[in-house]
Amino acid sequence: MVRLVAFDLEGTLVKSISSWVELHKRFNTWEMGKEYAERFFSGEIDYVEWAELDASLWKGHTREEIMKWANSVEYMEGARELIEFLRENDFKIAILSSGLMCLARRVGTELGVDYVYANELIFSDNGVVTGEVNPEVDFKSKGTILRNLKGELNPELTVAVGDGFNDISMFREADVAIAINPHEGVEGDHVVESLHEVREIIQGLLS
Repeated sequence: MVRLVAFDLEGTLVKSISSWVELHKRFNTWEMGKEYAERFFSGEIDYVEWAELDASLWKGHTREEIMKWANSVEYMEGARELIEFLRENDFKIAILSSGLMCLARRVGTELGVDYVYANELIFSDNGVVTGEVNPEVDFKSKGTILRNLKGELNPELTVAVGDGFNDISMFREADVAIAINPHEGVEGDHVVESLHEVREIIQGLLS
C-alpha cells in the first residue's frame, strides 16, 4: 500500500519565499534579476533562458556562500512533525521546487524525503558558480513530474500541497490538492493557513 504526497518547498515547508530572489538580494543583483523576471512574465524569454540569465549574475560566487544562505532558511512550524506523520503512514514524499536544489536537497536530507526535484546551479570542480544551471523544474513541469511519479509508484492516494501558480499543474494531478496561504487566484480542494491543518486533512483522508 503506497501513498504519495508532493510538496512545494518555499512558502510551504520553509520560510523562504524565493531562493532566486533571496540570492539576488544577497549578492546585490536584484536590479537585473527583476528585469529578467519581467522579461519572462511578459513572454519575451522562456524559463530556461530566465534561469540561465539569473545564474550568470552569480558567476564567481562560491558554493560556501550559497550554502550559507541555504542553511539559514528556517522551517515552517509543524514541518518536521508533518513529515514524520506521513512517513509513519506509508507515504512516499516528494519535494517539487522551482527554487534551487541547494536548499531543496538540504531540506530533503534533513527530513528524510524520498524524492527531491529542483533547479541546480552548476559549480566548477573548485566549488565556484559557473553561471550555468540545470533547469529541471519550470513553472509548468510540476504536473509532469508528479504524473511520472504516480506512474512509477501507482499510489492509492496522491496529495499535493503548495501555495503558488506553479503548483496548479501538480494540483491537477493529485487526488486531493491543499493550498496553504495561497497566492491570489490559486485554489485547491482545501485552503489552509498552517501545516497543522494539512496534517488534519490528511489524517481525515486516512480514517
